[in-house]
Amino acid sequence: MTPLGRCDGRSAPRRHRPLSEINVTPLVDVMLVLLVVFMITAPMLAAGLKVELPRAATAKPLPPAEPVVVTVGREGRLAVGADPVDRDGLVAAVGSRTGGDVERAVRVRGDREAAYGEVIATIDLLAAAGYGHIALVSLAPSATKDSSDEASAPTVAAASEVRP
Repeated sequence: MTPLGRCDGRSAPRRHRPLSEINVTPLVDVMLVLLVVFMITAPMLAAGLKVELPRAATAKPLPPAEPVVVTVGREGRLAVGADPVDRDGLVAAVGSRTGGDVERAVRVRGDREAAYGEVIATIDLLAAAGYGHIALVSLAPSATKDSSDEASAPTVAAASEVRP
């Protein structure tokens, strides 16, 4: 017998051809890891202030349009959308979201444990800036206490025109 790789003259040496197939296994592994990473981080990106909305029997479903939402948290913290703002920067933040259109509706979400005065002060700031279409957001009475507030459909409890 002859050692591998040597030719004894009786047979032609074996020629190794390069493998021309793509190995898909590492590609699938990387894609699965990326999928898991995005599945875990995506819900964290959409988080804003967590509030417990009160319930209202006269609430109507909100239209599917992208609204400007101002949130008043339990401790009086404010956020426009998911971005936290201070009381002095509230009107500027809402103005940048509406493009300066004071006729656009602004929805105010207030935690049920938030001080009533904080919610009214927020509405007053918006009205003083000229925003006349301000709505308060609540949950429909059919939403049970066991269901999470994020899964329940928010509704407009009272929409009012505020004229300064």
